[in-house]
Amino acid sequence: MRILVIDDDEQMRVLLRQVMEWSGYTVIDAENGRKGMQKQREEPVDLVITDLIMPEQEGLETITTLKREFPEVKIVAISGGGRIGPEAYLPAAQELGADLVFSKPFDVKEFVTAVRGLLDHDQT
Repeated sequence: MRILVIDDDEQMRVLLRQVMEWSGYTVIDAENGRKGMQKQREEPVDLVITDLIMPEQEGLETITTLKREFPEVKIVAISGGGRIGPEAYLPAAQELGADLVFSKPFDVKEFVTAVRGLLDHDQT
């Protein structure tokens, strides 16, 4: 199974890449939604993990585009929420089609378990 991680925070991208690769997934990454969509169009993945607040193309627009172009892809939205807080963005992400939402910082074990459950459920 292939995962695309989209986050403008390089440390978060590296962390998520390592954790998901250690969990047995193939991972690619992008620093914003525009570049993430380009990678998804070139080589579609099974799951996209996207931050919500990013430059160039933010996560809510990315989720909307993903659901329109790749309706079968699973989406996990993550956000620290900036100055407003994640509770302002995460419900909107769910309404737009995110399968799971996580507020940063999150427990990595819980995150991996949730992602694994989402992908395993998709294979049954």
